[in-house]
Amino acid sequence: MLARMTETARITAEQFTTLIHETIPLSRVWAFEVLSLGYGTATLRIGFREEQLRAGGTINGPTLMTLADTALYAAVLSRVGFEPLAVTSDLSFKFLRKPAQAALLGEATLLRCGKRLAVGEVRIRSEGSDALVTHATGTYALP
Repeated sequence: MLARMTETARITAEQFTTLIHETIPLSRVWAFEVLSLGYGTATLRIGFREEQLRAGGTINGPTLMTLADTALYAAVLSRVGFEPLAVTSDLSFKFLRKPAQAALLGEATLLRCGKRLAVGEVRIRSEGSDALVTHATGTYALP
């Protein structure tokens, strides 16, 4: 177990960013920044824009969902390597509180990574706050 904890990410932040920009063109619009990648972990930041607001002045669900899915994808690839065909098979969200009108941070951690499935969680908070705004769990199917 200790050997796995010392392993390094199998994809770099630059490789991941290039991959999502080339295979998911809409990712360029969201302006993601990979803050860190570890073996089975990833922290991504998405900047705040007025276009993300919905009625009531809160950041819309699609922004939170996109951040969670992308952060989990990065965590999966940090374990399995450059594998563009890994796909989301399940995502579940708990919206805990209204996010601030600020950048969002998504911290993804893999809970299990097998031969065919990877399961993880993502904790999303507003930049500058420790309070969780969203907790997501998800599964990726591995080719």
